[in-house]
Amino acid sequence: MFTEMRRKEKLMSEAATIEVLKKAEFGTLACICETGYPYAVPLNFAYENGAIYFHSAHTGHKVDNIKNNAKVSFSAVSYVNLLPNKFDTEYDSTVIFGTAVEVTNEMEKRQALVFLIKKYSNEYFEKGMAYINKSMNTAAVYKIEIEHVTGKQGR
Repeated sequence: MFTEMRRKEKLMSEAATIEVLKKAEFGTLACICETGYPYAVPLNFAYENGAIYFHSAHTGHKVDNIKNNAKVSFSAVSYVNLLPNKFDTEYDSTVIFGTAVEVTNEMEKRQALVFLIKKYSNEYFEKGMAYINKSMNTAAVYKIEIEHVTGKQGR
């Protein structure tokens, strides 16, 4: 169902691919508009429990697309080193295919927001918890249930 990576020598192990997801500062979510056009948007995310979690408004282009077609792709890069004299780039990257679903269970939603606070604002954890308590009803949380993942490394 999913296309095999052509450059198998660049294929990363599952453990290394998960490290990319844990280290990457942001990822890009790709979904399909109802017009058939692709839509890709960079966003903050946390990889936990075998899923990608991200927060969102309750409405908007991304949400409309997910409601129309929940199949998505997600990519992240955790390492980049440009090699201008070699006309090349070193990198660690991953591409994910899966289904995006809104997290409606309050415990899972809160935990996902905690994952995001720990990843991006851990030094302000207490303040972050207050922010979560204030925004539980105003923020939406989605998770990508991963169906296929590959990691690619260029060295």
